[in-house]
Amino acid sequence: MHSLPLFLRLTGQPVILLGEGEAAAAKLRLIERAGARAVGEDDPAARLAFVALDEPEAAAARLRARGLLVNVVDRPELCDFTVPSLLERGPVLIAVGTGGVSAGLAKALRLRLEALLPASLGALAEGLGAVRGRLRARWSDAGDRRRALDTALVAGGMLDPLDADSAGRVEQWLDGAADGAGQLVELRLRSDDPDDLTLREARWLGQADLLLLDEAVPPAILARARADAARHPLGGAVQPGSGLTVIIRRG
Repeated sequence: MHSLPLFLRLTGQPVILLGEGEAAAAKLRLIERAGARAVGEDDPAARLAFVALDEPEAAAARLRARGLLVNVVDRPELCDFTVPSLLERGPVLIAVGTGGVSAGLAKALRLRLEALLPASLGALAEGLGAVRGRLRARWSDAGDRRRALDTALVAGGMLDPLDADSAGRVEQWLDGAADGAGQLVELRLRSDDPDDLTLREARWLGQADLLLLDEAVPPAILARARADAARHPLGGAVQPGSGLTVIIRRG
């Protein structure tokens, strides 16, 4: 990845903003939308800075020398961080970034996602948050809990995020959800290109608890798997558990 995506909590925090005009005004709106306070360059408590100047190099260097992370408008080569195009559905926040290469492309993708995601998505997230204690009581094991949610949230599932009515079914789902059973599937690679994976295969990788790997499985394929999935060589002593185990073979 060219950047590490992070969500920073800035409520009440000072953020330095240098500049005037529409570019600075846009950053001010962003700062205030995040609940932060725009301050001048001399604020010692600030950790982030936005620079919207015609000649930003000196200001960016001063701020960076103080240990601040700096964003320079329209100058990605001077940025420690870039600002993605944002889609907000209540507590659900989706960020589309291109590392500063093309803000127009990021915006176009965000607008396409706006049309796909129902307004009720935030209510679904809030509903799941409200029953977190009951989820832990029902499935004390984190893996079992995640698998139950995975089953409910898949396309066509009871809590399908793209279904506008799913937010109203959280209680019904929790009352009737069945405990997940172990599953073993095999994925045979047709190429080293992850784009050649089928939708089902990509879903397996995204949900797998354990990966049993043939030799030299390409890193690009493994990047599509859950980061916290256990990984072991195929043929070892590891036994599949109660979750989803995916065997990955070449050819």
